[in-house]
Amino acid sequence: MSHELIEELELEMDDTVDNTRRELAQLRTGRASPALLDAIQVEAYGTKTPVRQLANVSVPEARLIVIQPWDKSVIDDIVRAIQTSELGLTPNNDGKLIRLNVPPLTEERRRDLVKVAKKIGEEGKVRLRQIRRETNESLKKAEKSGEVPEDIAKTLLDEVQKTTDKYTEKIDSILKDKEDEIMNF
Repeated sequence: MSHELIEELELEMDDTVDNTRRELAQLRTGRASPALLDAIQVEAYGTKTPVRQLANVSVPEARLIVIQPWDKSVIDDIVRAIQTSELGLTPNNDGKLIRLNVPPLTEERRRDLVKVAKKIGEEGKVRLRQIRRETNESLKKAEKSGEVPEDIAKTLLDEVQKTTDKYTEKIDSILKDKEDEIMNF
């Protein structure tokens, strides 16, 4: 049970760290990145579809994203989705390609983005603590019912805390890298 419990804990925490990393990747930093478009859903073919499933997305320059739809009939839908998104970017459409120029960020906007990044990081850490609490509760129940001896339960509780600390450090590291990217690019 002990190895299974820690493996399950690590899987859940890995998912949380990955989700936090994905959410942080969607923050605009003044640098062009295809990840900026991950949250945009395009109303095409009667359903909402991610941009990356409708087009090839590339970054030929540091401040330029080029979107080349596989079907030219969805260009206007993609442009509309980008304009209504919270990205704040204006698409340039030439009938074949959509170009997104990513302007440099102002100092005030950078500070605002750092606050948003910290909030996302904190949400990730809160989720880690929830996972830890749930695991600890199941361990304590197993100990009470006699499934797990007291000394093993104590060792496992310590292991759960060490694992939580390790994953918290991962989120802190990802967050620090994102803050540096926002402030220094």
